[in-house]
Amino acid sequence: MKPGYRRVILKISGEALAGENKFGLNEEMLLRVAKEIKEVKALGVQIAIVVGGGNFWRGRTSKSMDRATADYMGMLATVINALALQDAFESIGIPTRVQTAIEMREVAEPYIRRRAISKLNRGEVVIFGAGTGNPFFSTDTTAALRAAEIEADVILLAKKVDAVYSADPEKNPDAVKYDILTHQEVLEKSLGVMDSTAASLCKDNNIPVHVFALSQEGNIRKAVLGEKIGTIIK
Repeated sequence: MKPGYRRVILKISGEALAGENKFGLNEEMLLRVAKEIKEVKALGVQIAIVVGGGNFWRGRTSKSMDRATADYMGMLATVINALALQDAFESIGIPTRVQTAIEMREVAEPYIRRRAISKLNRGEVVIFGAGTGNPFFSTDTTAALRAAEIEADVILLAKKVDAVYSADPEKNPDAVKYDILTHQEVLEKSLGVMDSTAASLCKDNNIPVHVFALSQEGNIRKAVLGEKIGTIIK
């Protein structure tokens, strides 16, 4: 089958990388993601990745810490995940570069838009760490921003849940699953699949978002091929 996209941003939540552990990194999950990325690359698709850090730290849940400090700590957590993904990718022969919005040249390159696009064109996977480099912005917003900057065709939003629901399906068994939504509906219904800043950025730049579960093997490939899984926001 022919892929539906030329260049994609894959947004992976930190919680998804923790697997059943719910904290830290699950090495089996890292390797499984790497193998799926290799399959997608073989289809000729260019892949950039934005990774969250919620498996180590969620700054917004802190009640006493300064918000900016908590957010910077979260950015550092995303770099841990980015380096772990890079190691998993390179262990099976996928050339990978980590670029961070906060400079830490000993472990990664600084984010430079033209350099990122050049590496994607050369067939390398580029992982964007440290969010936007600014507090008060989520990694979902980072995914939307980077997608606009590198002219990605879609954001693949790999999460713990398998789609977008009207409420948290773990807490509400009557939650309704959505197959297709518009960006405006996501904003109006406050569905929580991504924050309003990210949703607005996707809406303004006409970037579709495909939400699906990372835990189900083969879903990244299915999403790239345009199969009907999860929820499509456009």
